[in-house]
Amino acid sequence: MIDSYKHQGLRRQLVQLLKEKGIRDQRVLDAIGKIPRHYFMDSQFDKFAYQDMAFKIDAGQTISQPYTVARQTELLELEKGMKVLEIGTGSGYQTCVLLELGAKVFTIERQKILYEKAKLLLAKMNYQPKFFYGDGYAGLPAFAPFDRILVTCGAPHIPEKLIEQLKPGGIMVIPVGEGDTQVMKVIRKSLQGVLKIEDQGVFRFVPMLKNKSGM
Repeated sequence: MIDSYKHQGLRRQLVQLLKEKGIRDQRVLDAIGKIPRHYFMDSQFDKFAYQDMAFKIDAGQTISQPYTVARQTELLELEKGMKVLEIGTGSGYQTCVLLELGAKVFTIERQKILYEKAKLLLAKMNYQPKFFYGDGYAGLPAFAPFDRILVTCGAPHIPEKLIEQLKPGGIMVIPVGEGDTQVMKVIRKSLQGVLKIEDQGVFRFVPMLKNKSGM
């Protein structure tokens, strides 16, 4: 696992691009600037790792566009020590960004090959989230409530079980839509349990799989 001066320089260029695209949270930019994104991609795509593009990984999934990762993270309004549920570990790149911001991350993945690869890679990188292999629609009720919930795949609707696992005062960021694109929604749960939903633009995600248990 080599992180060369060239890789580091390309990351600095990516961070500058994200600033130009409107990312303002310096902690998010610092995390993007620190994490070697090329570690999460096959070596033949190494030269594309720091372009602001999504790329295919195993099981028909993708590693999200860096802007999407940065924007979703920014919308979470994370504070150090918060307990975060991530639905869709994928490559593990977004997981690392959350960890760099000081979150306690519980991440769930239903594709066995991605679960195993991410678990192995993050251990090599000295990141230690709590990994789970299972159904994202069900969340992790045994570990709820969560200060923040992040969904990294396109959901056809907002899963009620995830709303139940969101702490009063918490925030969930989730892309919702059944077509090729989704609307990023920020769901705030008041201390009284009342939901406020804001739309934050159109994005493109792989679909959140339905009716398939990962257990």
